[in-house]
Amino acid sequence: MPLHDDVGRLIVAQFRWLDFLVDADAFVAKLMEVLSVAPPRLKKEIIGSLPEIVGDQCHATVVAALEKLLQEDSEVVVSALDALSDLNLSEQLQEQAVTVAISCIRTVHADQMPHLLRFLLLSATPFNAGRIISQIREQLKFVGTVDPLAAWGKKLKGKASANGTDGAILDALRSGLRFKNMLCEAFLKELKSVDNPRDHKVIDVWLIMLIYGNGGALQKSAEKILKSKILQLCIRETLFDQCIRGNTELVKDHFVSYLSVSDFLLACKEEKAREFAAYLFTALFEEFSDTFSRQELIGSLIAHIGSGVSLEVSSALDIMISLTSDKPEELIPLSSHITGILDYLESFHEDNLRKVYEIFCHLALAAGFNTGSGGSSVANELLMVVRKQVSNPDMKYRRMGIIGALRIVSTIADVNASMNCSSSQQPNYDEALELLKMAVNSCKFVMLPLILLYDELAVLLENSSLHSAIVEWVGEHVAEFDTVFLADLDDGELSKKYVCDGIEGELWMNLDGNISPVCVNIIPLVSTSPQMSQTCLQILPSQFSLLTIIERLGNQGSLGGINAVLGCPLHLPSTKYLDGARWGSLSAMQKKTVCHSLYYAINWIRELLNAFSTQVATRVDNVSQRARDETAVKLLMRLRNLILLEGLLNAYLKIHPLSLPDLRYVGDHGSTSTSKFNLPKNMGDQNMEGNVSNKRQKGHKDKASLEKSTSDDKFKQSTILDAFKRAGVTISQETNRDSQPSPSGMMSRVMEHETNNPCKFGIVDLMAAPAQLDMQRFKFRTLHATCLSLLNYSEPQDTTVSYNESEVRLDFNYINQLLNMVKLLRLTLFVTQMPLYVYLLRELQNKLDNLYPSSKPFFSSSQVKSTQTYCQKSMEEFLNKIQPLFSSLRKHLDGAVSMIKDGSDSCPDNWNSHSASAGNPDIPYVVVLKSSVATSVFKEALGCYRKLLGIPDLLNQANISVLKELLQTFQPSENFDEVLAEFRPSLVPSNLDYLYCGAYTMFAAILDIVLNSVIMLFEKSGEQNGKNVHMGCSKEIIPFLRKHLGLSARKLLTSDLPSEDAENGWQSKGDLIQKILQLYLKNSDSTSDLLDELACSVLPKVPSLKTGSTQDMSHGFPTLCASTILSWYRVVHEENTGNLNKMIKQALKTKAQSERAVETSLEEIQKSVLVFVSLINMCKTHEKVAMHAMAVKHGGRFVDTFLKAFNFLETHFGQHNDIILQMIKSLQKATKTIQTICAEAKGHKRTMITSKIPVAKRSLERFVFQVKALLHNCSTEETFWMGNLRHKDLQGQLVSSQIYGSVDDSPNDEQEQMETDPETPADENANAMDEDAAEDSNENEAPLEE
Repeated sequence: MPLHDDVGRLIVAQFRWLDFLVDADAFVAKLMEVLSVAPPRLKKEIIGSLPEIVGDQCHATVVAALEKLLQEDSEVVVSALDALSDLNLSEQLQEQAVTVAISCIRTVHADQMPHLLRFLLLSATPFNAGRIISQIREQLKFVGTVDPLAAWGKKLKGKASANGTDGAILDALRSGLRFKNMLCEAFLKELKSVDNPRDHKVIDVWLIMLIYGNGGALQKSAEKILKSKILQLCIRETLFDQCIRGNTELVKDHFVSYLSVSDFLLACKEEKAREFAAYLFTALFEEFSDTFSRQELIGSLIAHIGSGVSLEVSSALDIMISLTSDKPEELIPLSSHITGILDYLESFHEDNLRKVYEIFCHLALAAGFNTGSGGSSVANELLMVVRKQVSNPDMKYRRMGIIGALRIVSTIADVNASMNCSSSQQPNYDEALELLKMAVNSCKFVMLPLILLYDELAVLLENSSLHSAIVEWVGEHVAEFDTVFLADLDDGELSKKYVCDGIEGELWMNLDGNISPVCVNIIPLVSTSPQMSQTCLQILPSQFSLLTIIERLGNQGSLGGINAVLGCPLHLPSTKYLDGARWGSLSAMQKKTVCHSLYYAINWIRELLNAFSTQVATRVDNVSQRARDETAVKLLMRLRNLILLEGLLNAYLKIHPLSLPDLRYVGDHGSTSTSKFNLPKNMGDQNMEGNVSNKRQKGHKDKASLEKSTSDDKFKQSTILDAFKRAGVTISQETNRDSQPSPSGMMSRVMEHETNNPCKFGIVDLMAAPAQLDMQRFKFRTLHATCLSLLNYSEPQDTTVSYNESEVRLDFNYINQLLNMVKLLRLTLFVTQMPLYVYLLRELQNKLDNLYPSSKPFFSSSQVKSTQTYCQKSMEEFLNKIQPLFSSLRKHLDGAVSMIKDGSDSCPDNWNSHSASAGNPDIPYVVVLKSSVATSVFKEALGCYRKLLGIPDLLNQANISVLKELLQTFQPSENFDEVLAEFRPSLVPSNLDYLYCGAYTMFAAILDIVLNSVIMLFEKSGEQNGKNVHMGCSKEIIPFLRKHLGLSARKLLTSDLPSEDAENGWQSKGDLIQKILQLYLKNSDSTSDLLDELACSVLPKVPSLKTGSTQDMSHGFPTLCASTILSWYRVVHEENTGNLNKMIKQALKTKAQSERAVETSLEEIQKSVLVFVSLINMCKTHEKVAMHAMAVKHGGRFVDTFLKAFNFLETHFGQHNDIILQMIKSLQKATKTIQTICAEAKGHKRTMITSKIPVAKRSLERFVFQVKALLHNCSTEETFWMGNLRHKDLQGQLVSSQIYGSVDDSPNDEQEQMETDPETPADENANAMDEDAAEDSNENEAPLEE
């Protein structure tokens, strides 16, 4: 060390030992002068000695001098920060020091940044933590951050942080955040307030990871905020790219945090969060090439795959597919870990099974499938597992094997995939063919696996390009179809009549007449033997589907080679057995034969529609337009055949319940069904055949079972039904029937009753929903989306208009007559086609329900929903297929509206004539009621439109054109620009906002769906400026739509039923009235004013049922009567509580409010309180137990919501004490009434009310103490006093005792007690007695004090 430096250091060292300074200020001033000329080393020595030299009285001078020094020389930052840390500074000087340090963030050298951050974080207090975090976010930049694309292209992985600067910065941040939770809270609060995606920085990601890595209570908060930012598109992949790409060494220390965050996002329900997790897993896998890290990633994915949560499992499998398809060679060393997926195969459904086998096929293809030449362990293990599964007798494992075998076949025999493989990885087509043969042979004698195999193979052939050898073998395998299922005809007739077991057969539905060469031989195969029926006819539809695929592949999409089967007749039982008298004389086995014959015929026609609709839905090159038109006509005729057959089978199953055989594999849906028709295969046969012969045995068994049940009742555990009966709940007969454990016994009694009473079918309306068939619809073959293209076609009409040219006169009378005639012809044509449209529209609705089964319809439907089927196509493909149907949907809707408006009496009934031309037999009791068909078309078309608008994927940017076309087809025919005159500037006709308004004008009744769609559109777009220019939609239309929706809802509520007994008519529509009333309240100009009007002026005018007075219609709402008062009462309570909660949140959200804004908020809250008081007071005039129960339940909820406003009330009590006191006094009246209702309910033991008392009383107690605290803190002691309540009834009369044992309930009261709470689940009612007992144990306690 130089001498002058050493001398200076020794002099400074002497100052450290001074006990007293005479003039400290002068000494510090001189010392600061020396600092300005001292060399760097001596300068740092002097600064470091300042805390030991100067006293506390000179700290201000030292801080000011160091601040000036730091502005001039940034090299002394570390020494200055150390000196400031050692000084005992006051709060003001500490804040000054923090300000100095913050100003150095931009100028300090990167090596000194960790020391600066450590000083700032250690100096944080609750008052400056937010400012420190905010400045760090704004000014801190990582020196190691590089362009991720450049890092990836130049192989810079691990080199960005070679100096360890960023690592030191992260260590400083981590230590500071770990020891001071207030810094973490300040950062999370700061990040939550940032809304613009551009304002989010890389440091935000790192701070989230550091907080997450530190663990503790704030870990959940970090997860929640990160998830919300990802869903709001504020934090995107680019930010994580800058953190991960090229920063391997930096991320390595925080790898566990990144992996944990990825696990959390992958387990989320939101699709966007799972997509982000997929990106993180992929980025981490690509960035970390070491074995340990990749094992951790793969192990985490496998854990998600085995979680059992469907969304999580599916997303994890998608990530594995992406990794194995992009980097299969890198995953082969980890194959031993990936094989852990095989442990979870049993819990996967079909879609996930396909994904699992696709993962292993990618690995096996990369390693080589030629197992004979060494091969790979992955391929060997995969083939071994599949062979074992296919040969397993259990259907669960055989299903896995079939899906796996076909997945392997598609991988090996795919022509396109083999072109991308190297010479060493070329697949072996012979091995694929052998595997396919093995799968077919193993399923040859078991029908359900064979059906599944044929269906999966048909989808595989249609969507893949397999090797020609595979296609040829499949074609040879299905070539035996005609010899098994078809029979030859002579001039369109059978060579001889077929009679077996007393059932005579005949030809039905011959479209080709005498030229038909074959027929579908159904009745002989059904009646020969049950085993033959199950063996052959069960695979008829699936084998024909596979045959059509092979035919289309061989003939460039044409089905001309098998065109004869479209018009050929069906060999079915003679129509004479369909008469009611003849049907009653048939035996159980003969009835089963007839029903099964109709069932197989139905599914044969459905497969015909699936196959040949491909010829008309899309243009095929070698199919002429004439051939397409002829095919479309035959398909419409087949559709008439299908409607008749389903109507007949539904009628027969109604009087002869029967379990139908499965014609398609639906996994676990069919086996777990609880329907009484889903019996074991032989159970129904035994019951049908053995009714008469086993009567005596049955009588003895019944007697023995009765004696046994009587003796066992002593030890039987009480059931939930017993609890219901003790609680006073009435159990319906339907519940008792459904709860019987022996459906076979029920079927025996039905068959015995049927034997003794000859059946009568009555009138069979083909337009009624086939409820009996829908219960077993999951067994039917599915109609494909291509069949819906028949909505665009119509049958040719032979109706002609004849006139004499000499009599033609160009006058107005003739023109009017001609126009009326044309209108009548169009209406006649539409009436003729309407049954076909109803059937197709119902199929479209079923498909939309299967896509989104959780969506609930606005109008309740009595139609039984069929079991959901798996969807082969993506949503985009489905939308593209149904997009051409939008115009037809509008056309059919217009026709139905015109028919309903003009009436259908003038239209001739052409169903019978067209039915006869389609080959349908003449059955007298089968009709199509014209009064119901138009209504059915109208209802189904509206339902389709509602469900189409409710598809979430329709709002994606890729599907906006489909949404526009859907709205465009439902624009009004007349000009509606005057309705939109209030918009400035005017709406553009091609934009979505204009189309939405047009859709409202067209469909005011379903405007709520349009409104929800447009609101979801804005939420999805993420625009904040009120205008989405790209989509062409403005937020200004939302209040416009809301206003008109409220007006439409009011029109419905003020409409009256054209019936003498209107009150009973509205009683059955309680759920519908609730939904309309909610729309009316939510979309009014002022919800508070409307609630005040309804609660204070309208509802009190409704008389009670016990008063016996006539209906008072002065309130102006015919839908509000004594039978619907409960629905209105519940909705007004719910909306009032929700409106109060919204007002309180809005009042607390704004910190600095004007005096006028505070007054407005208090007035709105007071208005809500008055509404609540009026609703509670209605219980004094209405004695319904259900209303009292709702008052107690919603009363507690309202009080809980009101408690949230006490901080706001306390803040403004000084200026507005009058209104606040008046508000509390008004609310006190309602709480006293609730107390009275609770006391009376406990005395009368009304369990519907007592089950809600504990929660309500806790809320009332909190209210009392909150009022006491408010008045104690803001007013004088005399304002509040407490005392015991005097016991009164609802009419205000004093009650001498609280014991109600002597009080006799009226019969009506007893009946009301037996009612079930309409808004409480059954289990809650079942536990009502227990809660009531708990309340009775505390009955002697003092009443609640107020």
